[in-house]
Amino acid sequence: MSLNINALGLNFNTPLCLLSGNAGYGTEYLKVSGFNYDAIGAVFLKGTTEAERYGNPPERVTETPYGLMNAIGLQNPGAAAVIRDLLPKLNWDGSPHFIPNISGFSIDEYALLAQAFDQTPVPAIEINISCPNVKKGGAAFGNDPDLSAKVVEACRTVTTKPLIIKLSPNQTDISESARRCIEAGANALSAINTVSAMAIDIHTRKPRLGNNQGGLSGPAIKPIALLAVHKVYQVAKNHNVPIIGQGGITNSDDAIEFMLAGATLIGVGTALAKDPMIAGKIIKGIQKYMDKYGYTHVGQITGALELHDNSSGCTPASCLTK
Repeated sequence: MSLNINALGLNFNTPLCLLSGNAGYGTEYLKVSGFNYDAIGAVFLKGTTEAERYGNPPERVTETPYGLMNAIGLQNPGAAAVIRDLLPKLNWDGSPHFIPNISGFSIDEYALLAQAFDQTPVPAIEINISCPNVKKGGAAFGNDPDLSAKVVEACRTVTTKPLIIKLSPNQTDISESARRCIEAGANALSAINTVSAMAIDIHTRKPRLGNNQGGLSGPAIKPIALLAVHKVYQVAKNHNVPIIGQGGITNSDDAIEFMLAGATLIGVGTALAKDPMIAGKIIKGIQKYMDKYGYTHVGQITGALELHDNSSGCTPASCLTK
């Protein structure tokens, strides 16, 4: 029974990844007693911009039923500091892989960041295209397939490293965005990023987040994320482009659902804050599932979803009687 995944020209010792923004810059969770990276294939580092950012005003995080909302605002020390001070602290033997996440507010900034990390030992680069395009009135790059493709094209010209594009769910047609990103040079797709949302304090009559709105993560978005992964897989499978499925994974059943829908790798984020040891538990659950159904390699689960045959054309009334 093998848990190794070969993707992007890399070997991942398990399909489980820790998502950007949830595991800091790769060393923070090592301070937690009992934590290790044995069950983790990759760690996506906290989102990095060209210049240092202090982030949004408080409050930055608020709990919601079955989820968590955040509006951190990309607080980070800037790319130069990350490359100079933080990357040297990491182990680059490939277990796990440490992958930076870059965030830009213009196409030029994305390209500059990709070029900067191209000169480092990172094995790949994840591109967060959910940032607002300051030159186009603040519309998010990831909500416009044309802009998404232009970001990928700009980064592709300055680096030979694999590019992973983190797709936004806050758009009309995520399949079209996936197609355009692949055509522009994407090597993998992450699906999905957080869902735009709001929470209100009825006593102050103000939003609970200082930024007024934020990104919703956690179990509440899992059904949305699963459908998005399924849709993206219909495009990506024809190009052998792997998907990193994410959005509300809290246990092994969740992870397996994402793989069945088409994910090659699966990402854990919000659940890590509640249980830092969750990775090992998820991997053990996947192993039990593989043993139960006779899978010899974890990759056999990817895309194994069997859709219902609805070709009979029954009317809603007649379907009720069947």
